Amino acid sequence: MKRRDFIGKSIVGVVGAIAVPTIVPSSVFGKNAPSNKINVGQIGCGRIARDHDLPGTMQHEIARLVAVCDLDKNRLLDGKKLVEAYYTKKTGNANYVDVKMYDDYHDMLNNKDIDAVIISTPDHWHSQPALEAALAGKDVYLQKPTSLTIAEGRLLSDVVKKKGIILQVGTQQRSSPQFRIAAELVRNGRIGKLHTVKIGLPGDPSGPPAPAMPVPAGLNYDMWLGSTPEVPYTEIGVHPQKGYDRPGWLRLEQYGAGMITGWGQHHFDSAAWGMDTEYTGPISVQAVAEFPKAGLWNVHGDFMVKAEYANGITMLTSGGYPNGIRYEGTEGWIFVSRGNYVASASDPVIAAKSSKALDASDPKILTSVIGANEIHLYKSDEQHGNWLDCIQSRKEPISPVEIGHRTCSVCLVSHIAMKIPRKLNWDPTAERFVKDDEANAMLSRSQRKPYGTTNVKIS
Repeated sequence: MKRRDFIGKSIVGVVGAIAVPTIVPSSVFGKNAPSNKINVGQIGCGRIARDHDLPGTMQHEIARLVAVCDLDKNRLLDGKKLVEAYYTKKTGNANYVDVKMYDDYHDMLNNKDIDAVIISTPDHWHSQPALEAALAGKDVYLQKPTSLTIAEGRLLSDVVKKKGIILQVGTQQRSSPQFRIAAELVRNGRIGKLHTVKIGLPGDPSGPPAPAMPVPAGLNYDMWLGSTPEVPYTEIGVHPQKGYDRPGWLRLEQYGAGMITGWGQHHFDSAAWGMDTEYTGPISVQAVAEFPKAGLWNVHGDFMVKAEYANGITMLTSGGYPNGIRYEGTEGWIFVSRGNYVASASDPVIAAKSSKALDASDPKILTSVIGANEIHLYKSDEQHGNWLDCIQSRKEPISPVEIGHRTCSVCLVSHIAMKIPRKLNWDPTAERFVKDDEANAMLSRSQRKPYGTTNVKIS
């Protein structure tokens, strides 16, 4: 029985067919026969897709990248070439796969031969395609941040759970052993009672003025803007037309919130693992932040956020701390970071200043053995591989949608606090600020039709 038949997925409408070789090499028969592989489509073919998500997925034998989608024709063609070149080198067969190209992801979702999709789009295009993929019965690997607003994050989590699809959030620090080890040591009391968590997270620089430019040929700019307001095109507000350096949209609040969501979801997610707050959030938050006074880019620069939790833990986040997470308890501290690991060559961190992946007030803390009857956290060797394994087993992945939503919510309430210069009280159960209409008005955004999660028909 074919894997996709076993899972029982179905969707109305078929657009095109995935081209597969008529004669396949003997190496793909048996357990790795085409009918047993997970056919994956890539939505968004930019920097993080090329550097991280595509190679991270294609390295696993069970996955088969069969389609790519992008709104920029040049990036679409580059994506097809990258995937086909990878498989040619891996199999020795230049005709192993003819990757189908889509300039609209809805057409990809209508292809019943595609089992799962990777969403590596700009932040403002995360929740809607993930939501529609879930409605189409596709399993999803979703780059962080999970959503642009708390309202659309809640909607996404609810629909994913209702449809029973496997959604893995791209918070890949969970699959790096040092973050799990640090969280396990903290959860098992190796530094006494945890009272403070300090997170180092950089801000972004301001940028130059940017006059309007003609929209490049081959870029569907209206759809790229999506649910956000219509504004004139400028290259440093979108992505480079040549190369795959860090794109300018990351520094515009129209499309995200800056580093508080960009890297914040990674570090807040890891911190919550050790704090045992994965399915809740802070009860208060207050912040100060600097914002550019001129130029196109307008996300936060230097900042400090203080969040208080019901379990008595205070979390402090600032660019003034070393990039990583420091857990402080009554009997010592543990610091954890990515070390020299980067997901993309243009990650905004100096490796030399983040080289120590795991440290503690006493080296003996790090060699402490977690006993059989103590807390053992979910172990994953690689984020994309864990997602693929869970697609087969239908078990919950290491970074499921509800944890992703809760972590993203910490990022978003922190960003709201940057805008409102006073202490805000947050109700993590109701997911609203307490008696604060001004703050609650920022839990959602108006969405430009026909785009946006509010314009998706939920069934």
